[in-house]
Amino acid sequence: MTTFALGRRALIAAVAAVGLAGPVLAEDQVVDSIHFLIPGGAGGGWDGTARGTGEALTNAGLVGTASYENMSGGGGGKAIGYLIENADSNHGTLMVNSTPIVIRSLTGVFPHNFRDLTLVSGTIGDYAAIVVGKDSPINSMSDLLAAFDADPGNTAIGGGSVPGGMDHLVAAMVMEAAGKDALGVKYIPYDAGGKAMAALLSGEIAALSTGFSEAVDLANAGEVKIIGVTSADRVDAAPDAMTMKEQGIDTTFVNWRGFFAAPGLPEDKLAAYQAALAKMYETPEWEEVRARNGWVNIHNSGDDFRSFLEQQEQQIGDLMKKLGFL
Repeated sequence: MTTFALGRRALIAAVAAVGLAGPVLAEDQVVDSIHFLIPGGAGGGWDGTARGTGEALTNAGLVGTASYENMSGGGGGKAIGYLIENADSNHGTLMVNSTPIVIRSLTGVFPHNFRDLTLVSGTIGDYAAIVVGKDSPINSMSDLLAAFDADPGNTAIGGGSVPGGMDHLVAAMVMEAAGKDALGVKYIPYDAGGKAMAALLSGEIAALSTGFSEAVDLANAGEVKIIGVTSADRVDAAPDAMTMKEQGIDTTFVNWRGFFAAPGLPEDKLAAYQAALAKMYETPEWEEVRARNGWVNIHNSGDDFRSFLEQQEQQIGDLMKKLGFL
């Protein structure tokens, strides 16, 4: 006897062929379709987040179909402006974004901010980390702080973002929380992770400020040591890496990613999007995508999302003022 194992999508298609698809889909499906608007190019963090989320939602049967549109320009401002200006015709669209929507609105890169959009949900996050080269005599944040106290000019911290960008702000935030003057921190920007790593390994910089998931990859490859993570608790992906708080540095930071909709989105549509994303976390399809990308689940929806963004805006704004960027 021959047996056939039908996958979920094949089973739905088979049932649809005999006109019974409705009840099967109704069991799980929350939203018919979502069009994901991505403010940057293919292959970036926003792109990966939107496509990974769409993959999980459709494979789990929570959303019928997903489509994607990359709209680069203006540091993400082009997509935001488009969504606001064409709000009535984009009720089926979710735009992905992250911490730069806070930073770039504060610095005036674009005229809008998150309050001009409908806040749907924060979904994932990537903590920040400070790393040193594998052969560095520095093994902890206290070692780095001691080196800084002894010779600030030769204890530079590098990063893959411009002055005033996220890597710089994280380095300044950590040093400020450690009781140092953020203005006294020598930050050296690099335009690519490879160049920053070369500078670290050559001794041009004492430490590197980077995303946690990138730091884990580098540590697993034996290139660096992680000396501090900006999470509240240790992260399973690198259980031996100590948090800043464990080392007496009272600061946390997460580069979140989440979804926004057009202003004026009807309440029922908003509730459906939020329900689909909330249910996504319970599915193996999401866990497969999350684990593959090394993401951390950080789910905050509606008012909780707004409160989180307002707190981050205050924290980043205060630091940028001190550093002279505002």
